[in-house]
Amino acid sequence: MIETRSYIAQGEMAIGGPQDGEITAILGSCVAVCLWDQHVSLGGMNHILLPDTSQHPHDRFGAVEMERLVNALVKRGAERHRLEAKVFGGASMLSGLTDIGERNSAFALGYLASEGIPVRAHSTGGTQARQVRFMPGTGHARQRFVPNFETEKQPMRTPKANGVELF
Repeated sequence: MIETRSYIAQGEMAIGGPQDGEITAILGSCVAVCLWDQHVSLGGMNHILLPDTSQHPHDRFGAVEMERLVNALVKRGAERHRLEAKVFGGASMLSGLTDIGERNSAFALGYLASEGIPVRAHSTGGTQARQVRFMPGTGHARQRFVPNFETEKQPMRTPKANGVELF
């Protein structure tokens, strides 16, 4: 069998079973939620960019991404009450900014708790990017920290565009 990989970027998701290989993502402050239904050997992973849609409705936000992932799994035969989760990411990548990584992690864990989906494992926070590999047919996940993606310890400058300071 030829091993296949699906790479997902921010705002994307992928689902699959035993024949579909692994799903991978590189995460900094973003969070990936891996969901799996053992009974049908079906799983999926998303890549959450921001936790909520309160100001900017877009499909890269947490609640929308979580519902898309759950609904795609249910459509392929999973049952919501059998789903189990693993959560990764949420690093603090840039000093001097709001901690979006912490907010992303809190959102993902809070969403899963409110939906009654048990979290079987999670690795969130810290200051390093992660590569996550999820095998949707078995529910196994692997993580490795990505070298040379340490948090930058210098404060970020406010960007300027055409002489206008952006905030």
